[in-house]
Amino acid sequence: MKKHLLILSLAFTSFSFLSAQNKKTAEECFKKADYKCAEEQYSKLVLSEHIQKYQSEYYISLGTAQKRLGKTAAAFKSYESALKSNPTSIAVYENLAALHNQKGNRAKALEYANTGVKLEPENPEIYLIRSKIYNNLGKKDLAMADLKQILTFAPDNIYARTGLATLKKNSGDLEGALKDYNQMLSEKPESLLYNGRADIYLKMKKSKEALADINKAISIDPKFSQSYVTKATVLFETAKDKEACASLDKAIALGHEKTLLTEFEAKCAKK
Repeated sequence: MKKHLLILSLAFTSFSFLSAQNKKTAEECFKKADYKCAEEQYSKLVLSEHIQKYQSEYYISLGTAQKRLGKTAAAFKSYESALKSNPTSIAVYENLAALHNQKGNRAKALEYANTGVKLEPENPEIYLIRSKIYNNLGKKDLAMADLKQILTFAPDNIYARTGLATLKKNSGDLEGALKDYNQMLSEKPESLLYNGRADIYLKMKKSKEALADINKAISIDPKFSQSYVTKATVLFETAKDKEACASLDKAIALGHEKTLLTEFEAKCAKK
């Protein structure tokens, strides 16, 4: 009997060790933006994990890797499997709402976002996602209301503040948006804020100021992929297509989803 228990104990220990190794490898793949490797590792983990909470988390990571590989259908299936494993995971509702919104199914996106808000009424991320959905539906007042709601329980949330500035920018109030970014940068000079102000300068046809801001953003955080996309946009505006495409390649290498860059495909295909 003792021998059998020892064998079972050793088998369990060996299994746990292999699972931990797979998890470590998967996380390292993600850090290196090697999403093919991450997909392979998380595919193993979702099959070997029997604790539903952890299995759900692995399915979410698997879905994200697949999304970044452009495998949208597979990503949807992984997120839906994550939901089955853990119906109370806010991260699942965030990912499903964001992906449906990205693919144009606003009604479904809103359904998941609303459920997420009910699940965690003081979760900034789900409000941010719902605000984007409302914005895409042309419901600017509701989009703004969600961002303001975040500030009632998280007054320093930078994404809510920049979101409000972006709504001003999109409505044509460039001076108002610029004033908001100047205020935020005076409080805390961050890569995200320089990136956002660069976009406003670009809309104001101030390419020199935009390029200076985006270079500052990259110097602060060279791994923030969106900065390279913004830089590419500035470079295209100044007829530096080759440099712009190189900047887009850098963004993709850092994990930016290639499917979000289709507007630049024709320009970069010629390089």
